[in-house]
Amino acid sequence: SKEVMDQNPGKFEALEREPGDPKWLDIIEKDLHRQFPFHEMFAARGGHGPAHTLRHCPCARRHTHTLKHCETLSPRTHTHRDTARHCPRAHTHTETLRDIVPLDGEIFFSLLRRVCPMAYRHLKKFKIDPILYMTEWFMCVYSRTLPWACVLRVWDMFFCEGVKIIFRVGLVLLRQMLGSVQQLRECQGMYETMERLRNIPPDNVKEEALVHEVISLPVTEALIERESKVQVKRWRETRGELQHQPCRRLHGTRAIQEQRLRSSHASLPPPAGPLRSSASLLS
Repeated sequence: SKEVMDQNPGKFEALEREPGDPKWLDIIEKDLHRQFPFHEMFAARGGHGPAHTLRHCPCARRHTHTLKHCETLSPRTHTHRDTARHCPRAHTHTETLRDIVPLDGEIFFSLLRRVCPMAYRHLKKFKIDPILYMTEWFMCVYSRTLPWACVLRVWDMFFCEGVKIIFRVGLVLLRQMLGSVQQLRECQGMYETMERLRNIPPDNVKEEALVHEVISLPVTEALIERESKVQVKRWRETRGELQHQPCRRLHGTRAIQEQRLRSSHASLPPPAGPLRSSASLLS
């Protein structure tokens, strides 16, 4: 977003001056009360949080005329004040994300069998599809699920380390909510289980404990990629071709920067004259 901001000076201000589509403004305004339910900025309907959303979302949509408003667009505009204005290009993948979520659900459920077999068997027994509980987790990056302090820590880890954090957090939550015999006794059916997963008590999720469990969970990038290939192959065999072809996801800021560095080096012309070692260049 910093690069996009530098490449588009005055873009946000220009978009902000354009008249908004009344239909989309009405939809966005109706969605305001659902944003960040645990944050004081959103406690009052006319507060700073809703006003910020109502200002940024229409600009995000006008930036790409094909972008429809999605309920997950609002939470993702609340990053740094300046760079958030230039995040809409990332948001254009919202519809792609909607199509990929069911596939991620299959990957997630298979990982759960490794991490917490007890929770896996319980959910499978009552035929609770992952998409029923993990869609909001993944698409809103836990902003409507976790206390605000936890959300900030999760987003920091997500931006730095990539998509594996999103999977790990969900796996930790399931292990916390359905990881003991007593907890499963309290969830005797689909309704009770879904109520527990949709209404995780904020007092039960402490940021230090959550972060410790997330970083110690043995779910690596390689494991997610391997499981992704397995589930893509199974999907094609049972459901046909995917609408959006999945590709290897870059795991965080460092991976993105490293790839861009490799790409820039690959595009450079070969050096003229004899090659010299880095040691000789430094000397």
